[in-house]
Amino acid sequence: MMAGKYRYIVIEGPIGAGKTSLARRIAQRLSAHELLEQPDANPFLERFYRDRARYALQTQLFFLFQRVHQLADLRQLDLFHSVVVADFLLEKDPLFARLTLADDELKLYEQILAQLRPQTPAPDLVVYLQAPAERLIERVARRGNPIESGISESYLQALADSYTRFFHQYDEAPVLIVNTEHLNPIERDADFELLLSRIEKMRGRREYFNLAA
Repeated sequence: MMAGKYRYIVIEGPIGAGKTSLARRIAQRLSAHELLEQPDANPFLERFYRDRARYALQTQLFFLFQRVHQLADLRQLDLFHSVVVADFLLEKDPLFARLTLADDELKLYEQILAQLRPQTPAPDLVVYLQAPAERLIERVARRGNPIESGISESYLQALADSYTRFFHQYDEAPVLIVNTEHLNPIERDADFELLLSRIEKMRGRREYFNLAA
């Protein structure tokens, strides 16, 4: 069973990829502990999407402190007896910082990150949900979250590109790269079961799953 093979699973991907919904669905299947981002708790986020230069540092630091706090709680769980499914990877946090912060702000952020980075276990598996920027834009528009209404297409494109580069180099844990252009494991039960089966069969450190149209 997947729960016996993987105790700490991270679902990752850019805005609109469906990582939180998938993390919840997998956690429900495995009766696992959910470790989810809380973007609605960030008081700067909506202002950031409307004025990135002005609110980037506040937004980034709020998320950093939030994620570090959540991962500190993770250390208290017995990963030998509890399965954890998360929708964020701390190592990708600087990705947003490099994309949004000015040079002096980035230097400050990196100093704070170095001080706060907790000693946390590496995931047993990272599932990276990949999708073209135009599909991400479509999904963000369709879900109609008021906080996300100010996200520009250029920002989503840059974010998607940054994720691709990040996971091309990431090697801290096994990674399954899933192309979601024609796969919908959140709304289609058959696709969900197909993805779980593919995760079960994973053997290497880096594998790809691309369902043809």
